[in-house]
Amino acid sequence: MTVYKFALADASFERSPGQQADIFTGNVLDQRHGGPVTVGFGRYGPNQILETTIAVHDTMVILEGGLSVTSNGETFNAGPGEIIAMQDGDRVTIRSHEEGAVTAYVTYPHWQEAES
Repeated sequence: MTVYKFALADASFERSPGQQADIFTGNVLDQRHGGPVTVGFGRYGPNQILETTIAVHDTMVILEGGLSVTSNGETFNAGPGEIIAMQDGDRVTIRSHEEGAVTAYVTYPHWQEAES
């Protein structure tokens, strides 16, 4: 078994695929490492909106700031230390609050493979 430790500084951030908002992802563990999940960090600028259909099981831990996730008419607000879990096929609107947000995420399977 291989053990990894990651910090925010280890992530190389890229704009979230398919959108123009100030939303970036930075994988630190993914299909290149041979495991079944992707682990990374997300960075949301203030007051950003991402509307998408989730293509994987996606769990986000809010590290800084705040996010709201709306699905099926219900809104979930989350701040530091809270978790949002979204399932494959969920249609969601993710909104960052006025201070933006930093998240850590785990997806199964790998989100980059699911979106290609």
